[in-house]
Amino acid sequence: MRATLTGRAARAGTIAAVVSGIPSTVHALLTGRDVLAATRAAGTLLPRRHDQPGVAAGLVAHFVVSTAWTCVLATIARHHRIGAGGGALAGLAIAAFDLGIVARAYPAVRALPRGPQILDHLVFGAVAGALLDRPHGTDQDTTSTTSPGFSEL
Repeated sequence: MRATLTGRAARAGTIAAVVSGIPSTVHALLTGRDVLAATRAAGTLLPRRHDQPGVAAGLVAHFVVSTAWTCVLATIARHHRIGAGGGALAGLAIAAFDLGIVARAYPAVRALPRGPQILDHLVFGAVAGALLDRPHGTDQDTTSTTSPGFSEL
């Protein structure tokens, strides 16, 4: 079960990390802003880069942060169903922490438009929560047509 959960968490985290930037990217395109501003700002989260935004560093930082939050959500998903709705709520809680507390120390992140960043977090949580969700009615990672305690031959 652990290997399957780990694989599911890696898949969920990867997909959620990729699609989570859609709201801020669309906002940037619609408002004529720099579509890479959020990526560059994320680069300042890395050690010794506080005043050095950059795209490559931003991609690394986004990967690290997304992986960390996916691990938190995957740990919760081992014991509780999350789903898209619970994931969206988790995304809002993550946004409150990331943007309300952590961003205080990072001017480049603080300078980003808040609404699109909150939506990015909401999308991340909803997608990760949906993809981490366990099957209904079982503690197993897969469903089976056999009775509990019996395996198929």
